Amino acid sequence: MLTTEKNRRLTEVGPGTPMGELLRRYWHPVAGIDELDHHPVKAVRLMGEDLVLFKDAEGAYGLVDRHCAHRRADLSYGFVEPGGLRCSYHGWQFDVSGRCVHQPFEEAADPQARAKCKVQLKAYRVQPKAGMLWAYMGPEPAPLLPDWEAFSWANGFVQVVFAEVPCNWLQAQENSIDPVHFEWMHANWGRRLRGASGHAPRHLRLGFEEFEFGFTYRRISEDTDEQHPLWTIGRVCLWPNGFFLGDHFEWRVPVDDTHMLSVTWSFIRVPQEAEPYVQRSIPSWTSPVKDAATGRWITSHVINQDIVAWVGQGPVMDRSQETLGASDRGIAMLRRRLFDDMDAVAQGLDPKGVIRDPERNRRVFLPSDSRDFFLHGLPRAEYERHPKWSKLLHHFIFHAGQPEAVQRACEEATGVAIRAMDVVDI
Repeated sequence: MLTTEKNRRLTEVGPGTPMGELLRRYWHPVAGIDELDHHPVKAVRLMGEDLVLFKDAEGAYGLVDRHCAHRRADLSYGFVEPGGLRCSYHGWQFDVSGRCVHQPFEEAADPQARAKCKVQLKAYRVQPKAGMLWAYMGPEPAPLLPDWEAFSWANGFVQVVFAEVPCNWLQAQENSIDPVHFEWMHANWGRRLRGASGHAPRHLRLGFEEFEFGFTYRRISEDTDEQHPLWTIGRVCLWPNGFFLGDHFEWRVPVDDTHMLSVTWSFIRVPQEAEPYVQRSIPSWTSPVKDAATGRWITSHVINQDIVAWVGQGPVMDRSQETLGASDRGIAMLRRRLFDDMDAVAQGLDPKGVIRDPERNRRVFLPSDSRDFFLHGLPRAEYERHPKWSKLLHHFIFHAGQPEAVQRACEEATGVAIRAMDVVDI
């Protein structure tokens, strides 16, 4: 249980707040690369700031204040040209650094163009990587955008899924270090949603350890032992707002104090018979979170089930009213590290997990309980018999609403048809 003041410190993300300043020391995935290939201007809201993301006609990416410095028109309705984004109201143009590079009438009135050099929009760095556009909103010099090893794996079909979730980012991130929820929210609840009875194997033992890029959690349940990879290797609560489960990443990107963007990067290994497979482009799509007919939260897929838990805690969870138990030791560790990192940032220091050395930032290793499978794959027949990986081969289990075009592309990559499912079986 936390005091109301400590809860506020953990959850407020706007400029100048302790948590907002901490999170601004990291890169965050904010859109799909293919989104701006189709529509080069997109309005975004990140950590309480209204911005516009764009790709200019020369292929450079920018992230600037959503409102024009002239008469505050909405730049998300601007249009791109070589050299930047042009406001549709009076034609002022801004480059990716937020600098005003053209003022059509003002330059006609003053051929020396003395006014534009005084005009500057708020602007942030953007980098493309692994099918996503990443934003850095902190002070210079910026750290390096992490080059996680999984981003370089070959022979896999990758897709990026976004979901807009109406709750604070932290209640989603705390889910990343809560192993017991798998037993109940996914295994047991999934059984009930399918009309089955009985209970999933119970958790018997948990372990939590901190490492350079976050925490690992390890678990033993009634159907595993100390030799099982879920105990010897575990899963990664990725710092500061991510989750790495071996086959996919999840990030919880704050939109503001009461909304977040859930981002999933999924790698589906193709069977060995489909090698070599080279993906030409990585598709991104947005998953629905509510059933359009009933208005209820979707419960059929893994992350949709998680969303039900996150939003059920309220727009901002009141941690002064919670009752922590023995399974919550990892959550307590996570919170202590967040408080420590906020203090470090206030003292002008780098927080946990920031990478600045280019030599260190080459295919950065993260623990994975199935790394050998992702590196080397399996023959199709063995793949289809595998108790875990066959489910990913036949279904996209993480988010509801996979578009038909993405499903077809995945089937072409793997040579295996995607099957419809009512409720995920894990």
